[in-house]
Amino acid sequence: MAKSIFEKNIDDISTKPMFFEGFCYEGEFKRKEKVNIPQLSELEVMRHYKMLSDKNFCIEKGFYPLGSCTMKYNPRVNEEISSLKGFLNLHPHQDDEDAQGSLEVMYKLQEALKIISGMDYVTLQPMAGAHGELTGMMIIKKYFEQKGEKRKKVIIPDSSHGTNPASAVMAGFEVVEIKSDKRGLIDIEELKKVLDNNTAAIMMTNPNTLGLFEENILEISKIMHNNGSLLYYDGANLNAIMGYTNPKLMGFDVVHMNLHKTFSTPHGGGGPGAGPVGVVEKLKDFLPAPTIEQKDGKYFRNYNHQNSIGKVSAFYGNFSVLLRAYTYILMLGRDLKKVSQDAVLNANYVKEKLKKYYKVAYDTKSLHEFVLTTENLHSKGINTLKIAKRLMDFNIHPPTIYFPLIVHEAMMIEPTESESKEVLDNFIDVMIKILKEADIEPEKFDLYPLTTETKKVDEVLAARQLNLRYKNEK
Repeated sequence: MAKSIFEKNIDDISTKPMFFEGFCYEGEFKRKEKVNIPQLSELEVMRHYKMLSDKNFCIEKGFYPLGSCTMKYNPRVNEEISSLKGFLNLHPHQDDEDAQGSLEVMYKLQEALKIISGMDYVTLQPMAGAHGELTGMMIIKKYFEQKGEKRKKVIIPDSSHGTNPASAVMAGFEVVEIKSDKRGLIDIEELKKVLDNNTAAIMMTNPNTLGLFEENILEISKIMHNNGSLLYYDGANLNAIMGYTNPKLMGFDVVHMNLHKTFSTPHGGGGPGAGPVGVVEKLKDFLPAPTIEQKDGKYFRNYNHQNSIGKVSAFYGNFSVLLRAYTYILMLGRDLKKVSQDAVLNANYVKEKLKKYYKVAYDTKSLHEFVLTTENLHSKGINTLKIAKRLMDFNIHPPTIYFPLIVHEAMMIEPTESESKEVLDNFIDVMIKILKEADIEPEKFDLYPLTTETKKVDEVLAARQLNLRYKNEK
């Protein structure tokens, strides 16, 4: 009698004849030799994986001043809520009437994000910041298509995040870059030069990637709207302004919000994330379907949107991240304003302490982050990368380096509001210590880091040879 695939698979994983419903099978796929499985106790296995996890750097392990990324602490209460069985085991195909609790959470999160951003409508579907950008640009594109206008240009400052031009191009737009002025802000005259009837939108971050507030934002908004164009707000730096102002007051029409940055959900390693998008009244019909709505005390998913750009993710976004963000918002309430206050205070405290030793790229009032440059240290044989490597020996994650691109030898530092004064003072002391080491033994910087699992690597080889298994036979 012929054997089924299932029966052959049974033979394949066995070292002895398998018995199935009273029959013995010894097929052609049966192993000829015993499987070499390590004989380890549970304790030994747990120690092995704990050892591997200890090799990873995380915010629970040390200071993580990664500029632009807002690597704030994710409180454990967020994890507790997202792990509740009622949320964890709910199937996404469950009928709305049987998922009222989860729909209520999403609806109330939308309402909270509307208040924080000033927007009139919000979708929770996008799974990340860049995904939110793409969603926003698709909304803008469809808006002009519905108006019968074929606008193709999107204006983007040279200090923007790299995902901005990528998202615009993916949505079918052409990118026009404009230069920043000597203060690191958008040059109004440069904006006017490239603005025409073919311009769909401008994509901005405010405060911008240099940590500077675009003080001419109302003038920029007026110029764009008078041209019939829209303004897109990259919410990467929303952590600096919560409770003090919002994108709507600045004149923006579309905004994405990085929940994994501003609202303390897990972040790093490529995910998870969430990037809800808010829009003004005239763009509501273009939001992805379904939207979460409420009527007569009941919550439901509304798929009836004639002009919707369609779904942008499976089901309704990254639900566990939405839960964490909503928990964080409820926990802080009106103290969200203090989050921004402390983030700005921490950044300016560190900047003022370090500017006596390092050159600040734009030495004006910063908000939640600031940028140093080490170009004045080249005479000592020191650059930004070498300082970043040395920081790792002090259990400090390097700041964002060589970004934004408009600053040569950039080192972008964002402490966030999570850190205490003691942690900031230690970072300041370490940065000063490294500078003093550069004066005494600059040649040693070619060897750092010394204490990490992987020591100094050949950056040129790594850039040219992308095969991670490559071995230099020399």
